[in-house]
Amino acid sequence: MSERASEPTTQRELIRLTAAELAGRIQSGEVSAVEAAQAHLDRIAEVDGAVHAFLHVGTEAALASAALVDEQVKAGSAPSSPLAGVPLALKDVFTTIDMPTTCGSKILEGWRPPYDATVTARLRAAGITILGKTNMDEFAMGSSTEHSAYGPTHNPWDLSRIPGGSGGGSAAALAAFEAPLAIGTDTGGSIRQPAAVTGTVGVKPTYGGVSRYGLVACASSLDQGGPCARTVLDAALLHEVIGGYDPLDSTSIDAPVPSVVEAAKLGAQGDLSGLRVGVVRELGGEGYQPGVRASFDAALQRLEKLGAEIVEVSCPHFEYGMAAYYLILPSEVSSNLARFDAMRYGLRVSEGASAEEVMAATREAGFGPEVKRRIILGTYALSSGYYDAYYGQAQKVRTLISRDFAAAFAKADVLVSPTAPTTAFPIGDKVDDPLAMYLNDLATIPTNLAGVAGMSVPSGLAEEDGLPVGLQIMAPALGEAVMYRVGAAFEASRLADEGALIAPEVAK
Repeated sequence: MSERASEPTTQRELIRLTAAELAGRIQSGEVSAVEAAQAHLDRIAEVDGAVHAFLHVGTEAALASAALVDEQVKAGSAPSSPLAGVPLALKDVFTTIDMPTTCGSKILEGWRPPYDATVTARLRAAGITILGKTNMDEFAMGSSTEHSAYGPTHNPWDLSRIPGGSGGGSAAALAAFEAPLAIGTDTGGSIRQPAAVTGTVGVKPTYGGVSRYGLVACASSLDQGGPCARTVLDAALLHEVIGGYDPLDSTSIDAPVPSVVEAAKLGAQGDLSGLRVGVVRELGGEGYQPGVRASFDAALQRLEKLGAEIVEVSCPHFEYGMAAYYLILPSEVSSNLARFDAMRYGLRVSEGASAEEVMAATREAGFGPEVKRRIILGTYALSSGYYDAYYGQAQKVRTLISRDFAAAFAKADVLVSPTAPTTAFPIGDKVDDPLAMYLNDLATIPTNLAGVAGMSVPSGLAEEDGLPVGLQIMAPALGEAVMYRVGAAFEASRLADEGALIAPEVAK
């Protein structure tokens, strides 16, 4: 569908436009930003009772923001950004001065931050309409959004199944056509794995490429905000809005944002001649659902037809990635979550005569079981006599994984693997088996440990269950341009052959 197609006459047509198409119509005056916002707010009211993608919907603020864009259009002013007036769903881990920020936890229920995150501020400055805050695993700890204190989000492809995690709310909002854009965070796969199982696009930028100021920390050396969308071009447009140096974030990279929009447009022309695509030997083998494996094999054939050279690369230390990750992450969680002490903000359970007793009672009531599990693991790993044996050794493995990436990128421009080992599993299937849950991030964790870039794009449906599968594309630090080029080329080819993936549960 082109940006100059006939004006939508129904909500159904309007909400199915891509962000790029919708932005074009808003700027031309064919559709008002208020109409776009209202159509998506109506869609949320229609389906979110079943999907539960949102924890908070800011109707009045969204319409007021959209009205400002319409005033600019009528005045003939230049748009604030290429996405001005386009609605967006924001993961509830970014601070927002006008909406609660709960991180999916009871310990922050109803908390209204005194400041906006840098990502939030950049979205507002770009004229993007923030519809509300999306559901997530508590403090971004989980792979299914079942660990939210406010109940699970449901996958629009099958409401009995998980939408991935921790950013399942953002991915489900896209798949359910409740928003054309969303923001997530990725600590070990929390953007890419939900994208894979909902048939959407999710990008983890280079660590430091998007500001973490105002992103409530899970594991500070791993967390990274990023764009979520239904197309690669839409993700690229959003990436350029939120990316870039921020002096408020000490880990922010002082370098220009890669030209990802230009790269996505180039890739959509469908020529990958001269590019080398590396298949990571250690991210194959056993453990993958047959339909996932078949989809990946078909994706490699498609990339080859587009002109790419397929090469095999070895990253021998990837097999230790999960063990290292589940020492580093809990250790940083133990440190970061110590701030929730019932003394300054958030929940306070007034039990006991001493501050220590109040803290203990509040944390017992406010934190869920997965958060408590990781705090305990991390505190143990950091304790006297164990720090070097656990946390210190894990950081050494992290260095070896970074070296594996460096060696692999000397042989290939991008690396590929399945994003997740299975399609979406039933809600409740793995919630009581932490190890089985953790294995969902087997292929995504290495990029977080090394700080390089990663993306998941839809690669089709698994034959055995008809559910979406994702292709993961990885690129060197600040190498997002080549990643978007490959992703857009793959997407255009697949769409030409197979058409868009539309979730049947909410397509009615």
